[in-house]
Amino acid sequence: WNGSTVFFSPSDPYDSKPWLRKIDTTYDEQSGELSWTHTFDDTSSSAYFSYFPPYSYNRHLSLISKCQATPGASVQSLGQTLDGRELECVKVGSGDKIAWIIHRQHPGENMAEFYAEGLLDRLLGLGPGHGYAIDGMTRDALKMYTFYIVPNMNPDGAMRGHLRTNAKGQNLNREWCSSGSKEDGTFYEAPTLERSPEVYHVLKKMDETGVDVFLDVHGDEALPFNFIAGGEGCPNWSKRLETLHGAFLGRYTRVNSDMQIPVGYNTESPGEGLMNVCSNQIVSRFNCLGGTLEMPFKDCMSNPDPERGWNPARSKMLGASVLEALTYVGPHLRVDEDELLESNPFSDGDSYVEPTEDYKCDSSSHCSQNLMSSEKIKK
Repeated sequence: WNGSTVFFSPSDPYDSKPWLRKIDTTYDEQSGELSWTHTFDDTSSSAYFSYFPPYSYNRHLSLISKCQATPGASVQSLGQTLDGRELECVKVGSGDKIAWIIHRQHPGENMAEFYAEGLLDRLLGLGPGHGYAIDGMTRDALKMYTFYIVPNMNPDGAMRGHLRTNAKGQNLNREWCSSGSKEDGTFYEAPTLERSPEVYHVLKKMDETGVDVFLDVHGDEALPFNFIAGGEGCPNWSKRLETLHGAFLGRYTRVNSDMQIPVGYNTESPGEGLMNVCSNQIVSRFNCLGGTLEMPFKDCMSNPDPERGWNPARSKMLGASVLEALTYVGPHLRVDEDELLESNPFSDGDSYVEPTEDYKCDSSSHCSQNLMSSEKIKK
């Protein structure tokens, strides 16, 4: 992708700290080649290169083990994958609002599980030297919500080295309901235990618990921004959901300026969204605030850092800082639309803004919208 810079590490590839960007990376659209240079010095005989630093299965299991050992948290296997791996879900909190946050449906989008790690570190007090101590905002979140967090939706794909599919070659983000028609022979049943057990098990558990707020965490190859794609294309999109979406994003950007609002996927008209896409299905099925959170593979142009770009550490920080946004909208998630609009509980800066894929970055990396068209991948 234009604007991509390759990561490199001179040491252990599974240590996320030493990874830096090769800022001389170039992309040739004609050949599809990504090129960069690297010079070995006398102290190093090897180097590792990556599209994004890896999140290994051993690190995943270590995270799950730490969650299991944390007082007040529980880990449940929702079922098994096609390759026989457990699909773990971390449950924490005692509130009456139900928050589901899932990560890494597309296994090559490693930043998504770093996001999960940052969120769980804060919720459970897992940071170095924390000894399970948590801050006041986290306490408020745990009283308000019961969290169901799936750190890795696609462990088979991760172990097989897939970018977007599971062991059966299925894009899990197209498996959240059946599609097509039996009359014309295009009917496609989903999810199924034979093709997409990961989605089958998670959706079954969601139907048991209900959902009041939902995030599906991904990485995007084209847009150099963090953003949230909402449920505008769902048939139940309303002023209530629009207001909640605006307030959630408004608060998120005030807490962490790595999140921004104007740039994102172009929206669809209500009723025209694909219902087999995860966030659309959940927003429609539970009439709840929800969306697809995207982080960049490239540098983050709202706060550029050419040497590091968007990286694991910042992914973790973004995951940790979502709690302020969740507690901000939490009391209003199930308020009747007329009451919500009449009471107007949010600040003036929380109005909904329709995003656009059009943006421009000048030589100083200052970016503005509506000036040029970007490439993109639809999740």
